[in-house]
Amino acid sequence: MAMREASLLRRPLTRIALAVALAAGACAGAAAADAPAKPNHEVKDPYYGDALFHFFQDHYFSSVTTLMASQHFGRVSHHDEESEILRGGMLLSYGLTKESGQIFARLIESTSPKVRDRAWFFLAKIRYQRGYLPEAENALAQVENHLPEGLQEERILLQANLLMAHGDYAAATEILNGMSLKASSSRYARYNLGIALLKLDGTPRSIARGMAILDDVGRMPAENEEFRSLRDRANVALGFTALGEGDPKTARGYLERVRLKSLQSNKALLGFGWAADSLKDPKLALVPWLELAGRDVGDSAALEARIAVPYAYVKLGAYGQALDGYNTAIAAFEQESKALRESIVALRSAKWIDTMIDANPGDEMGWFWRLGDLPEVPHASHLSQVLAQHEFQEAFKNYRDLRYLAKNLDDWKSKLGVFDDMLATRRKAFADKLPPVQARAGDTGIELLAKRREADAKELDLLARVKTLQGAIDAPGAEAEVTALRERVRLAGGLLSWQLAKKQTDRVWALQKDLQRIDAELVEVKRRDAELVAAQKEEPARFDRFGQRIAALRPLLDVMIPRVAALSREQQKAVQDVAVAELTRQQERLADYTIQARFAVAQLYDRAYATKEPERATAKP
Repeated sequence: MAMREASLLRRPLTRIALAVALAAGACAGAAAADAPAKPNHEVKDPYYGDALFHFFQDHYFSSVTTLMASQHFGRVSHHDEESEILRGGMLLSYGLTKESGQIFARLIESTSPKVRDRAWFFLAKIRYQRGYLPEAENALAQVENHLPEGLQEERILLQANLLMAHGDYAAATEILNGMSLKASSSRYARYNLGIALLKLDGTPRSIARGMAILDDVGRMPAENEEFRSLRDRANVALGFTALGEGDPKTARGYLERVRLKSLQSNKALLGFGWAADSLKDPKLALVPWLELAGRDVGDSAALEARIAVPYAYVKLGAYGQALDGYNTAIAAFEQESKALRESIVALRSAKWIDTMIDANPGDEMGWFWRLGDLPEVPHASHLSQVLAQHEFQEAFKNYRDLRYLAKNLDDWKSKLGVFDDMLATRRKAFADKLPPVQARAGDTGIELLAKRREADAKELDLLARVKTLQGAIDAPGAEAEVTALRERVRLAGGLLSWQLAKKQTDRVWALQKDLQRIDAELVEVKRRDAELVAAQKEEPARFDRFGQRIAALRPLLDVMIPRVAALSREQQKAVQDVAVAELTRQQERLADYTIQARFAVAQLYDRAYATKEPERATAKP
């Protein structure tokens, strides 16, 4: 049995992890590719901090809308470059590759080379994982030589994967070969190099070298599930390659390394059985095949095991058990085919999709969504098979996001009436409060403060004149007329001095302070008066602008709501088509195995008939 192993580019980079990496300037390697990294710089604009708060709370829609609103009003001036990278990453996380690509293109000239290269690399990576190979190649071509060491290795892996996707294994081998010579190169690079060599030209030298590299990966210690899974894949690839090269004994040794409970165990059990069969040991082949036949028939290896078991019985000469095994397999295949037809009918209904979303609600749009409860369908195992498909996950996320957008738009439409009421209330409140404010401003306004200042100034002037008069009277060279009036001036001065003596010294200082305070109050009152005059013009104009913005939203929503509804219906059908296509492929596999089983039954009947013919001929008189 032939098997093709795909190359690996570390772990898949999720869409939101991409936005995190771009926003935070992450330079982490494979072990941290999916882990959000916190920014290590100071946040100077509170509005940018608000967007980051929503972001790290996994409220991505609130984050991107908050950020875009803040950008529109110029509230994130200290983080212009970072906010654009964050926005581009989040738009990319929602599959808006064109819009995010435009953002990155605009940033090419303004950002630092390190930031620019990181942005283009992650853009290339997500495009590759979404199957946009030409776009991924174009983005990768923009990367220069400013990536950190960890990402530089991943860039080479990505370049090799793109070459292998086009069947250019020679070029992929060349660039991976240089990487594998480094002691620090990852096991992913070695795995990919091994696969590329196996597919290069089919020569014994290339195959031997590729198997040696994969053997090294298959023996490496694995400290976590990620590396254990990679080790299993390497050993499965080795096992089936050895089978294809006619070396079942070596193949069995490779396949024995695979863990019994792992994602690769079904393939390993199937291959181990075929290796034992090639070694003319059908009894040994029965051991893994019987284990595999008892597993979920949704896996193609388990389906094949259903007919491999009676095949082994035929090799052992247990024709009765073989016939029973084939008939049991045919009955199981027919029953499963009927169940698949029922599931396909159920999946063609849109109800199960909405039921699944309603049973597993999420706060907002986004990548991370946990599925806890499956909807009621005739056969839940079939739905589990569908949910495991990457294509279905992508289509379903898009539909879920469209549903969220539709709900969000409906909420906004209902809020427009509330906004109208709020605006009318504010207009009325302004009109009601303006006259009292104007009256209070007149009572404590500029005229009153000016009078207070004038009165205090006159009193200070009077005190100064008294002092001058007293000095003139007491002067030695005073005129005779002044001297004659000395007594009268003295009495008048004494009377005035007596009236002011009690408060003169303190009063002078207090009046000076009061004048300073009044001068400051005059400035403040004039400012407030100017603001009041401006408000009488600007506030009605601001209310009008708010009214215009609210009015402008209505036709926009009237266009967007039916458009999103139409897109939702299209995406819903796409989700159903993906689900049905997966089950249809399962039906086709069942049909092929059923034909093989029926043909094997016919062969057993022919064998039995051919055996009985001589017996009947001998028994004739």
